[in-house]
Amino acid sequence: MGVRMSGICEDRVVVITGAGRGIGRGHALEFARQGAKVVVNDIGAELDGTGGSASPAQQVVEEIRDLGGEAVVNGDDVSSWDGARNLIDTAIRTYGDLHVVVNNAGVVRDRMFANASEEEWDLTMQVHLKGHFTTARHAAAYWRDRAKAGEAVDARIINTTSGAGLMGSVGQAAYSAAKGGIISLTLVQAAELGRYGITANAIAPAARTRMTEQVFAGDMAKPEDPNAFDAMAADNVAPLVAWLGSPDSAGVTGRVFEVEAGKVSVADGWRHGTVIDNGARWEPIAVGEAVTELLAAAPAPTPVYGAS
Repeated sequence: MGVRMSGICEDRVVVITGAGRGIGRGHALEFARQGAKVVVNDIGAELDGTGGSASPAQQVVEEIRDLGGEAVVNGDDVSSWDGARNLIDTAIRTYGDLHVVVNNAGVVRDRMFANASEEEWDLTMQVHLKGHFTTARHAAAYWRDRAKAGEAVDARIINTTSGAGLMGSVGQAAYSAAKGGIISLTLVQAAELGRYGITANAIAPAARTRMTEQVFAGDMAKPEDPNAFDAMAADNVAPLVAWLGSPDSAGVTGRVFEVEAGKVSVADGWRHGTVIDNGARWEPIAVGEAVTELLAAAPAPTPVYGAS
């Protein structure tokens, strides 16, 4: 048995969805190392959303307890309104408070757009986009009520988007759309919830997980030298997320961070571009000339991942 953990998140209560494996597991262990009490949420499903088992989450809880930390399992489905509410209630019942929600749970149903099915689209939106909404929505209501009662709130929502959400990704229309929606959701959360002491940020991680090691096997391979830095290890993402969940990040909100290996950057999102004002209603041929001029002066867009 280890000693009691302490660090920049000491005594903060953290809910992490999809924390049984991969990036979520790394988050859970790092928050525990930093002194947080962790609710490890995972339904133990396969990549396509089928099946379910508490064992991956239970294993993470046992790892945390072996380190001397505090953690509890939750197996609720965050794509369900009631499941997400019970997840938040689990944290409050168990530890008496809640400070951080890390939305990490996801599924993959990759398909070229012309072949995508309604079922695949709906499942992807349900888990990624609705799952981010439901968990944060119940947490925000709890924090807002505390703030309105005059209590000090120092809360965090940390969402998980993707390079696919920032740039798009061939063969991942539903996933890209859901992850892009998460970015917009994050911006609105930051704008609306700051008055209650809540920040909202998103991360776009690149790491080796069950989702990426199949699609990008070459890029995600482990180094041959066992002593070399494993740039694509899933737990490389966790230090940024632990910092974002700490009191130290109180002044940071409405941002999207790209994180990969030892690299961190702030993504520069959509901005208003140069304007040509006709001063009156355009004629189609004239507006075409204006668009040609605007595009000639505009920077080229970042290519969609996987585009030739």
